[in-house]
Formats: sequence, C-alpha cells, structure tokens
Amino acid sequence: MNQPDDPPKTVSDFEARLNQADKAVASFAKDDNSALAIIRNRLRENPTLIPALVLLLSVVIFSLVADRFMTPGTLSTIMKQITVTGIVAIAQTLVILTAGIDLSVSAILVLSSLVMGKVSVELGMPTGLAITLGLAVGGAMGWLNGVLVTYIKLPPFIVTLGTLSIFSALKLWYSGSQSIRPSDITANAPELLLFGIRFEIGGAQITLGVIAMLILAMVVWFMLNKTAWGRHVHAIGDDPEAAMLSGIKVNRVLVSVYAFAGLICAFGGWVAVGRVGSISPIGFEDVNLGSITAVVIGGTSLFGGRGSIIGSVLGAIIVGVFTTGLSLARVDDYWQEFAAGCLVISAVALDQWLRRATK
Repeated sequence: MNQPDDPPKTVSDFEARLNQADKAVASFAKDDNSALAIIRNRLRENPTLIPALVLLLSVVIFSLVADRFMTPGTLSTIMKQITVTGIVAIAQTLVILTAGIDLSVSAILVLSSLVMGKVSVELGMPTGLAITLGLAVGGAMGWLNGVLVTYIKLPPFIVTLGTLSIFSALKLWYSGSQSIRPSDITANAPELLLFGIRFEIGGAQITLGVIAMLILAMVVWFMLNKTAWGRHVHAIGDDPEAAMLSGIKVNRVLVSVYAFAGLICAFGGWVAVGRVGSISPIGFEDVNLGSITAVVIGGTSLFGGRGSIIGSVLGAIIVGVFTTGLSLARVDDYWQEFAAGCLVISAVALDQWLRRATK
C-alpha cells in the first residue's frame, strides 16, 4: 500500500508544494482540449472575427433561400436601413466598453435633431448654427449621464433609464408633439438633408449617410486603438480600481465617454433627418434596443473591457441582413423577432464562454 508523502514541516515547504501543484494543474489545462483553447483565445483576441463569420454565413444562406437577396438594390437598401442604428451602436459600444450602458440614446438622437430642425426652420437661424447647437445639446445630455454615473455614483442602467424618460418628455414638450415636415426642411434648411443625398455605384444606391457611418467607425476605431484615451477606456472596462491605481483619471475618462457618445447620437440625429426627410418627436424609438442588439452581436462584452467598433457595425448589418432576408423568404414578422432574440442570446452565451477562458 502506498504511503502518503510526509506533510510539509515549514511554510516554505508548503509554498513549494503548492507551486508544484499549480504547475501540474496549469500543464494539464494546457494539454486538455488544446485545439479548443486555441480557438477560444483567437476569438478573444479578435472579437471582430465572430460577427464577420456570422455575416458571411448569413449572406450565403439568404442568397440561396431568397432569389432577390443578392442584388445591388437589396444590399444597398440594407445599408441605408441600418445607417442610423449603426451610428448609435458606435456610441453604445463606447459606453459598454466601460461596463456601462446607455438606454437614453434614442431620446438624445431625436431631441438633438428637433433642436436642429426648430432652430433652423422655425427660428430662421443659419443651418450651420442650428446643427452646432444640436450637436452641443446631444453632448450635454451625454455629459449629464456621465456625471450622474461617476460623481453621484449611480448605476448606469438606472441613470440612463431615468434620463430616457426625462429626455423623452423634453422632446415632446419642445416639439409640441408636432413633426417638422419635409417641405419645410427643404425650403428653409436643405443642409439638414445632406446625408440623404444618393449616388449609384455598380447599380447600388449609396447615401452619404452610409459613407458617414463608415468614416465615423474608422475614426472611433483609431481613437480606441491608437490613442492613450482609448487605452484608458479599455483599462477602465477591464478593472476600474486597477486603472485608478495606475494613474488614470477614471471619472474624467468616464464622463468624456458618455459625453462623446451623446455627441455621436446627436450626429446620428442629423443623419436620421437626411434618411427620412422629416423630424418626428416619436421617430427612431426602436434604435435604443437596436443599438444594444448590434453591439452584443458584434462581440462587445457587456462586462466591459473587450469589444470592437467594427464588430458593432457588422452587428447592425447582421440584423439588417436577417430582417431583409427573412422578409424576402416570406417568413412572418414574429419569426424575424424570434431570430433576432436567438442571435442576442447566442452572442451573450459566447461572451460568457470566452470570459471563462481566462478564469
């Protein structure tokens, strides 16, 4: 019968045996399911890879089941439909990277566009000034969210749920529950329709709004990946306490993230005016949930620290591809909602699996 090893007699003896056990466990974990571990690590290091593969697979499937899917007209329609959601998803990504969330993005977008429209159309002020005021209002609303989250120490979900109601009430009061008609915008402030200008490329109609979304994505990607501010945002999302101990001004960075997100939403409001040609106080209410869906499907972790701007744009395109593809395949609307829900749950489950890889 095997005799047990002698028990450790000193603390250093105990630590030495503990280190040996840790190394044995680590070696076993490394050898076990090595192929799966490699895939998991690659997916963690490249969060954009998953939505890119999902998008490619979706396009292939719908091109087989829907005859009119792979046409320039259909693909350009998808891009035009997801433009506003894609821009707001960029703003939402910044906030979620810090382990927060912004439920007020739709209200910020609409209220900012109302300021642009009423100042230029009804007050007769220069359109450039009206746009500047609208962008400033959007940034101010985002800044308010950031102050409440950082300095008042309130949970982001509760703060933005409250400001969603506040901003929604303000937009109805400010507009008098009245829309600004396309004819009034065309006659008094045609610059507001800038991002609705269309041009053809290979039989597909592309708007300036689509180009603006792609340029904005590249700019924000550069800020997150090539600047100190972007590194600070990722660090805060990973561990705010460690970020503070390393000298990062956590509160200042968080406020700047929410303010910048509000500014992007206001820009999205300008793009939205060109997209639909009018300004309604009850428009784009679904962009709130749509932006979160795009961010989650795009591979950004709801727990912060890991994500991709390009992935969020791809997530918005994936939702558009599914919606359009299922419609062309004559699938009922409720099954389209069902598919979107399955995508979100699958994305969150995958995120949890990737997170457990480091534990």
